[in-house]
Amino acid sequence: MQQLQSYVSGKWQAGQGKAAQLKNPVTEEVLAETSTQGIDFQAALAHARTKGIPALQELNFAERGKLLMAASKAIHAQRDELLSLATLNGGNTRGDAKFDVDGATSTLAYYAKVGERMGEAKFLVDGEGVQLSRSPRYWGEHIYVPRAGVAVHVNAFNFPAWGLAEKAACAWLAGMPVVTKPATATSLVSYRVVQILIEAQVLPEGALSLICGSAGDLLSHLDPFDALAFTGSSVTAGKLRSGEGVTLRGARINVEADSLNAAVLGRDVQPGSDTFDLFVQEVIRDMTQKAGQKCTAIRRVLVPVEILDAAREALVEELKAQRTGNPTVRGVRVGPLATESQLEDVREGVERLKAATKAIHGDGSRGELTEIDHDKGYFMSPVLFEAADAGVEAVHAHEVFGPCATILPYSGDPSEAAKIVGLGQGGLVASVYSDDAQVAGEVALGMAPFNGRINIGSAKIASESLGPGAVLPQLVHGGPGRAGGGEELGGLRGLGFYMQRTALQGYKPLLEKLTSQGHRF
Repeated sequence: MQQLQSYVSGKWQAGQGKAAQLKNPVTEEVLAETSTQGIDFQAALAHARTKGIPALQELNFAERGKLLMAASKAIHAQRDELLSLATLNGGNTRGDAKFDVDGATSTLAYYAKVGERMGEAKFLVDGEGVQLSRSPRYWGEHIYVPRAGVAVHVNAFNFPAWGLAEKAACAWLAGMPVVTKPATATSLVSYRVVQILIEAQVLPEGALSLICGSAGDLLSHLDPFDALAFTGSSVTAGKLRSGEGVTLRGARINVEADSLNAAVLGRDVQPGSDTFDLFVQEVIRDMTQKAGQKCTAIRRVLVPVEILDAAREALVEELKAQRTGNPTVRGVRVGPLATESQLEDVREGVERLKAATKAIHGDGSRGELTEIDHDKGYFMSPVLFEAADAGVEAVHAHEVFGPCATILPYSGDPSEAAKIVGLGQGGLVASVYSDDAQVAGEVALGMAPFNGRINIGSAKIASESLGPGAVLPQLVHGGPGRAGGGEELGGLRGLGFYMQRTALQGYKPLLEKLTSQGHRF
């Protein structure tokens, strides 16, 4: 059995005592064990500060970009191995594994090119300067400089490659060293990614550390200039926000938490049209991809009453064609849930929805499985519910993080749709499917205050749409309220969390000379 270690203070270190187990979610076989007991996390952070900060911050943006490109290439070179590990430890189909691993390398490559465009600058200049008095000589500017701390990343179980890379890419380009802590249960991919990067020596010493297992007292050692980025449940987020590193010493925190993402079918869309088909395709994809274990997956499906029957029929028909079972088998679209506890949580959520809505496809059981000849594994076939009333509380109060969604009927009025979406108390992404500019605009703008991103699907982009589930580095990822109130990625916006915005005021020619050394955006 493999024993996983943490990479801290410039070396691999094994923990002591009782170890946590990593399992194959198809067979429940134990694949590896890991522990962090006895590891000195205070020393780990100190090493990142003393070695990683100066090593990264002596580089300009273009040089940091080269590091990111080298990291992307090193990971891509071991793509097949990582895809296999994603199936072994995460229950991913090959397509699901590609979504994670290729997302990691493409995000690193994207930010590498951003760094290349930024050139020799080491800091950012925010917008245009401003005159501060009657005299044009007295001037003000805003700049962003790297924070004098460590970026601690606590990631979720569902994207062990992309989750690591998308946070690290922004932090490294901004000039902060990274301590990454993947979810223990699915950390084989993260562990191997870090091994690859350390072996390839693409990063300077101290730029990357790995906590493989419990975080122990790591967060109690955060200082005022550190940054903590977390993806996971709102319950855990609440605990992290209350830590003394955040509350007393002022370390920054960014949270991406629960999200009841919605898809709204516009009143203008006719069954059988390209836009209708796109709507069906993207709802089904979000229910089945990664077994519904995506923070961006569609959970609430708003359909105008007039075409409710047609939408229900189309969605159920497509779900019937989705095969659940052995993720290594071609044609299987839905693998197992990642862990036993995850399966239990999803089943509990399904029972809550059963009590408030009607199951029109599936029932929360394993269902008929493809090439599974045993009763092990954390399987659940997709479940589609339908509510008689769009305002039913259970649908808007709890995210069922699995292959589940609920159809909600509405009148077709854009303002009503936006109001229903708002009942979710904040989300990462919401979608509207419409070919009518007025309908799409009213729904999109009405939903915007409750969501970090709006996906607008129409016939014109049906062949190109990546759907709401794809998180792109060019656009911000995050959302208000229940979704955590955080924001990541978004091109240069993603660097802001890892940099200090400082105002400069003084003699204009002096400030102009100073800011000419930065990259203005």
